[in-house]
Formats: sequence, structure tokens, C-alpha cells
Amino acid sequence: MIRLNIVCEGPTESTIVRNIMSHHLVTFNVAARVPMIGTSGKKGGSVTLKRIRDNVRDCLLQDRNSYCTTFVDFYGIDPDFPGKKEATSKSILSDMQRVVCDAFADTLAQSLDEGPMRRFIPYVQMHEFEGLLFSDPGKLAIALRRQDLTQKLWAIRHEFPTPEHINDSSVTAPSKRIQSLIPRYRKVQEGERAVRAMTLDTIRQECPLFDAWLATLENLLPLAA
Repeated sequence: MIRLNIVCEGPTESTIVRNIMSHHLVTFNVAARVPMIGTSGKKGGSVTLKRIRDNVRDCLLQDRNSYCTTFVDFYGIDPDFPGKKEATSKSILSDMQRVVCDAFADTLAQSLDEGPMRRFIPYVQMHEFEGLLFSDPGKLAIALRRQDLTQKLWAIRHEFPTPEHINDSSVTAPSKRIQSLIPRYRKVQEGERAVRAMTLDTIRQECPLFDAWLATLENLLPLAA
């Protein structure tokens, strides 16, 4: 079985990976472990360069026969995170993601040799996890037990080319849009319920960047013992 560490930003991403994505990946002979970003007993929170770099380094160095990837969102990483400022100047979403992922990998490579870096797959979700939930607003409304909001959720979705384009303003980020309609929205429980309702297949059809990342994880090659 191919071992994979998925360093997650917080409890929502960690729950989705542990309870849904890991079961999918095991069918591709990939066993996913889900360490969540944190130091000194503190888990989740802001995604500073130091916090994510330390966690990724630990994963790559402590188990030299495993891969490591990240599942953090562009909205949550610090303004001075490598590549973030440059990424915001790009007009194409895939270019934004490439810039920030490449910049983070380049920064990590300054303290790791070529061996561990070959096992690292950087991934930054553009812009926030809840954007993925707009892959099927009808199923999202059902999961939230608010089918009366179906049309309003579809209206949000239709403003953007894909769910991954729903932007990162502190007012209009995907989670803020949901909370504006449902103030008591519970990110972890209802986020997981929504993903189950709409399925990974639907999310992949609507979200090409997420789909490309998951395809990469599905096609990992066994590492030499």
C-alpha cells in the first residue's frame, strides 16, 4: 500500500479527507494519513509558512517511504505566504494556483534535499473549501436541510465560471455566502454531509483543479523500500 500524508488546514478539510477521500484513495492502493497543521498541541488556525513547512518537513523526513501533499485554501494562508502576492496579480485561476504552489515548493526545497522533494505534491485549494460545495447547490440545500434556499444557492453558483472561482473576500468567500443565508452553518458536520450528498464525482466534474489534484494522488507510484 502506498502511504500518503495529507496535511490539512483545519478540522473541515481533515474530516473530508479522513471520512471520504481516504476511502476513495484506498481503492487506488493509497493509504492516506491526515495530520492537521499544528504545533505545540495547537491544531488548525492560520496557515503561516512556518506552520505548514514544519508539518510537511516532519512528514517527509519521519517516513521516507511516503508521499506528502497539502490541503489548504488560498483564502486562509497568510498574506506573506510564498507566491500569494504574485498569484493575486494573475487573472487565470490555474495560473494563480501554479504560482503559489511552485513558490511554496521552491521555499521548502531550500531546507530539504532532492529525495524528500520528489515525494511532495503541493496543493492549494482556490479559494476556500466551501467553494467545492457549490458543485451542486441543490444537493447542498438538501444537506443543509434548507431546500427553500435552493434558488439562492444556484444564483451564487451562476455568478462564476466554476465553483472554484467563488472569491476570497472576507464578505463574499464561499463560507461567508453560506453563513449569510444560514448563520448557524456548521462547517465540519454540514460540510461533510454536503460532500456525501453530491459525491466526489460531481465535485470533480465541476472543479477541474480539485479533480487534477485527486487524479495525481490516484496515480502515485510505489516507492522503493
